[in-house]
Amino acid sequence: MTLRVPLAERRDASYDILIGRGLLADLPALLARHCAAERYAVIADSHVSTLYGEAAVAALRAAGRDAEILTFPAGEWHKTRETWAALTERMLAARFGRDAAVVALGGGVVGDVAGFVAATYLRGLPWVAVPTTLLAMIDSSIGGKTGVDVPEGKNLIGAFHQPCVVVADLEVLGTLASAQLAAGVAEAVKHGVIADADYFALLERERGAIAAKDPAALERVVVRSVEIKSEIVAADEREAGRRSVLNFGHTIGHAVEATSKFAVPHGEAVAIGMACEARLAERVGVAERGTADRIVRLLEAYGLPLEAPTAVPADDLLAAMRGDKKARAGAIRFALPRAIGAMHGSAERGWTMAVAEDVVRQLLA
Repeated sequence: MTLRVPLAERRDASYDILIGRGLLADLPALLARHCAAERYAVIADSHVSTLYGEAAVAALRAAGRDAEILTFPAGEWHKTRETWAALTERMLAARFGRDAAVVALGGGVVGDVAGFVAATYLRGLPWVAVPTTLLAMIDSSIGGKTGVDVPEGKNLIGAFHQPCVVVADLEVLGTLASAQLAAGVAEAVKHGVIADADYFALLERERGAIAAKDPAALERVVVRSVEIKSEIVAADEREAGRRSVLNFGHTIGHAVEATSKFAVPHGEAVAIGMACEARLAERVGVAERGTADRIVRLLEAYGLPLEAPTAVPADDLLAAMRGDKKARAGAIRFALPRAIGAMHGSAERGWTMAVAEDVVRQLLA
C-alpha cells in the first residue's frame, strides 16, 4: 500500500509512505526508485544495526550500490549534539559528497538523529526513513521533524527536513517487545483522540488482537494512524496551525522524559501526558465530561503508565514545560481535546491554549 503526503506549501517535496510486508528485502530497488544516489550512509543504533542494518548494507552492495553503515549507541540519552557531530564527522572522513543520501534505519531516535544529519550535512542531503518500531512507523517518521535533545529540553535543536520516502515493513513489528508495542499504541491512541472517534473505538475493541501482535490488526493500526498523521502534516508542514494538535500529551510527556533523564521512554511519557492533559482539559472546562476517564481506561488496558514518577517534583516538571516549544510569552500552552475525536481550538483562535501554572501544579500534585 502506498499513501501520499501531499505537502500543501511545497508540492515538489511531497513523498510516499510505503506500507507492506517484506519491504526491507526490496530496499535496494525502493531506494533506486525513490531516492537514487551514488552512495548511501545507513544510520542505525547499536541494536538495530545487528538486527537489520548489516543485512541492509549487504543487500545494497550486492545490488551494486555503494553503502556504509554508521552506528551510535541505542537510547534516547544518545540523541544529542555529540552524536550528531560524531556521525557527521564520520561522513566527512569517509568523503560522502552531495551525491549521497542518508538512510535512517530504526526507531524514533534514529529517525530524528539521522534526519538531522541529512538536514545539515553539506547543507542538506536527501534521506529515507525506514522505521522499525510501531511508534516510528505511525508517528515520528512522518512529517520531517528532525533534531536532538539538549539539557534545556527535548528536540530543541533541529530542522524540518522531509524524507524522500518512508518504508514501513510490517514484518519487523513481530519482533517488538510488549513494552515497545504499547509505546507505539500510545501514539495511536493520540491519533484517535485528536481526529477519529471510530479509530479510538477500534483500539478499544481490538485491544486483545493488537496486544497479541495479530498481523491484520497491526496493519489496520498502522494504515489508519499514517492516514491521520499524513493528512495533518500535509496541510501544515511547519506547525504554524493545526499540526500543533499532534502535541496532545507531549507538553507534560516531554517534561516527564526530561526530568526522568529519559528513564521513562517516549511512548510511556506521552501516555502519562495524555492522561494528565485530558484531566486538565476537563478541569478548565474545554472537554466533555468523561473524556479523560475513557482515555485513561484505554491507556491502562494497554499496560501504559498514567502518572509521572513520584520522585519527580511538580516544580521540576513545570520548569521543563516552560522550555517547551509551544510556550509563548512565558505561558505554558497545551493542545487539549474537546471530546474523543475532536480537539479544542480553531484556525481563528489557534489550536493550543495557555493554562495557569497553579492549575497545572494542582493537577500534577
